[in-house]
Amino acid sequence: MKKILIYILATSFIAISGCKKLDPQLYGSLNAATFPKTVADFTAYTIQAYEPFQAKWGYQDGAAYQPCWFSAQYGQIMEFDYGTDEMNTFTGWGGIFTQFSEADYTPLISLPDANNDHFEKTRFISRLTQIIADITNSSIDQADKDEFIAEARMSRGWNMYYLLQLYGPVPVIINPALLGTSAESNLTRPSRADYLADIVSDLTFAAANLPVAPANYGRFNKALALTVLMRTYMNEKDFTDAIPVGKQIMGMGYSLVNNYASLFTTATEKNSETMWAAICLPGSDGKPVSSGFNPYDFYTYPGDYVGNEVQYAWGYAGNAPFAATWTFYNSFDPADKRRALLIASYTNRSGVTVNQASGLTGPVIAKYPDNDGPSGSFQANDLPQARLADVMLMLAEAENQVNGPTSESIDYVNQVRAAHGGLGSVPAAATTDKASFDAWILKEEGWDLYFEGDRKMELIRHGQYNQALQSVGKTPTNYLEPVSNYNLAAGKGTLTQTPGY
Repeated sequence: MKKILIYILATSFIAISGCKKLDPQLYGSLNAATFPKTVADFTAYTIQAYEPFQAKWGYQDGAAYQPCWFSAQYGQIMEFDYGTDEMNTFTGWGGIFTQFSEADYTPLISLPDANNDHFEKTRFISRLTQIIADITNSSIDQADKDEFIAEARMSRGWNMYYLLQLYGPVPVIINPALLGTSAESNLTRPSRADYLADIVSDLTFAAANLPVAPANYGRFNKALALTVLMRTYMNEKDFTDAIPVGKQIMGMGYSLVNNYASLFTTATEKNSETMWAAICLPGSDGKPVSSGFNPYDFYTYPGDYVGNEVQYAWGYAGNAPFAATWTFYNSFDPADKRRALLIASYTNRSGVTVNQASGLTGPVIAKYPDNDGPSGSFQANDLPQARLADVMLMLAEAENQVNGPTSESIDYVNQVRAAHGGLGSVPAAATTDKASFDAWILKEEGWDLYFEGDRKMELIRHGQYNQALQSVGKTPTNYLEPVSNYNLAAGKGTLTQTPGY
């Protein structure tokens, strides 16, 4: 049931310390002599692992307010899609909207405190390490232990994955013996090899011990762990190790849907292709004590756009905070069904046609239709985070990098094109050599996965980050983000700034 996981998260009574070191202190009424002890206790205790992986405005983490990875602001879309070739620069609101959409992360150096700073999740890693130790030392059955530990290690590995994409390797505590020692004040960055080994270890354990189909919708599963593990290998250009992981997922019984739009509608969000999604419920306001929600139409619809339930979005006439670039829109084959979720022309509230010629700044991103709940409410479309199409395109990319454009790698792409785009095979000219096919795969990844929080990593992996940004008038600088002066000061000389700042 959708509501079970959300309810436990919303009523969680455990918070994290606000101290500026890697400590996992608790506030609340926990009694170590009585809680957690039973399987039911550990079910509730382990649910903390899901806090960063909700679709809410954020969550309170001790003294700091933290964005979730799937928050509308500071979440994966702003972090990994906004400052790329797929989405427009937006200056209407200034601040983070201008900065992130222009791919200018330098102002983050001046964050005044721990609020809205993903670097604070380094302390959350310590909390997960404590949870893992508590489960390990419990007296519950080993099978239950392994599954609870797998959930916590899935969270730890996935958090570390995202932090790597933002800052490079960051200081974390993986060894529980170091908790409560001077190691908590040592913010020295680990080597990339050591940091990656910890991610791979966590995700490998999670994949081996998470269920294929959890009893409660929304809890982590095996395919999700394998997908994030595959992304980790891909982003490190370890294509050889990525291939068997992708093929393992291919053998798990998932299949592509034949209606691309159905992946993002509430009626069909549980389908044969989506392996894991962030839960959103109708009527939610996305506050920390509420369930997950989907507010994206309020960001993607221009102010004069006539939606179904969303009649008055937050943008301006013909100019939404989140919009596609015309360059990206025009890169599609006009017959591609995936492009239909980008609206190039609409009739506004005054009955006037709005399009590029009349000043529409960019196509409207209508990936999540507003067909739920009362008029004017946020939506309940779940946010897919692991889809079979992504795995197939990564498999094609990895296979091509290792063996060139084989029939197998080309077939992966053709299957996605046919099922989602209603298109024929990849043009023969795009499969003549490794470089040509790699360039084509990057296009397909964009066409299928736009507005899902993957684009920056794709561009970097393919070596096209600078060129892609320049193609839409953005000035590429450092694709990583700086550590704030606030956190540098807290590190007392042990924490180094992100390279390039």
